[in-house]
Amino acid sequence: MSVAGKHALVTGGARGIGFGIAALLARNGARVSVVSRSALDAGTRKDAPFTSAQADVADEAAVRAAFARCCEVNGPVDILVNNAGIAESAPLKRTDRAMWDRILATNLTGTFLCTREVVPAMIAAGWGRIVNVASTAGLAGAAYLAAYCASKHGVIGFTRAIAAELASTGVTANAICPGYTETEMMTRSLRNITARTSRTESEAREFMARGNPGGRIATVDEVAQSVLELINGDATGLAIVIPGGYSVPSPLSES
Repeated sequence: MSVAGKHALVTGGARGIGFGIAALLARNGARVSVVSRSALDAGTRKDAPFTSAQADVADEAAVRAAFARCCEVNGPVDILVNNAGIAESAPLKRTDRAMWDRILATNLTGTFLCTREVVPAMIAAGWGRIVNVASTAGLAGAAYLAAYCASKHGVIGFTRAIAAELASTGVTANAICPGYTETEMMTRSLRNITARTSRTESEAREFMARGNPGGRIATVDEVAQSVLELINGDATGLAIVIPGGYSVPSPLSES
């Protein structure tokens, strides 16, 4: 299945992994929309031939308005990539309710709101692709990331639930689970590690690489390519680990 001519909407697509995914889909002929709190920045870049709309994905009314604008330009959404997300770290005793709510609202509730917005049209068309950007933190725990890990575990659970619900409709739902990836977010993580520990930036980078599958930092390009492969395929309910490209099966798939 080719993405050419399909309307692909990417949330959080103004930078980092989201921008890489949007750019790859555009190069493969998709009509690409980007919804982000800073989406208009992407719309002005020469390498970003996207329709753009600004919205906080945790805001239900803003999501509805932004998706409506994108559909006016590009038609019903055929492909949704839920990439918008935030990460903050703190020990549990310093994780206040505001941080918890903020992270879950963006990472998990935002994924739900955006998915719910597009599913009816996908079912009516008999075809659709949903790819949710989770994290390796959604498959295992990590110190000082209780809220982030909880949100990404939730994204994977949500993905598996809708994959089961939509199994007979022609709509697939999958998750990708990147480890540390060369993005602005990783740069901020490096700064935090060097500021809070005695590690140099080189030592911090090595530490982060060791925590990744395969012992290396992922690239935006390989994450984007994994998304494209899921869109082009018919598999559903997968959680693809990057780097590595292997799938972690749902516990329910063996029952």
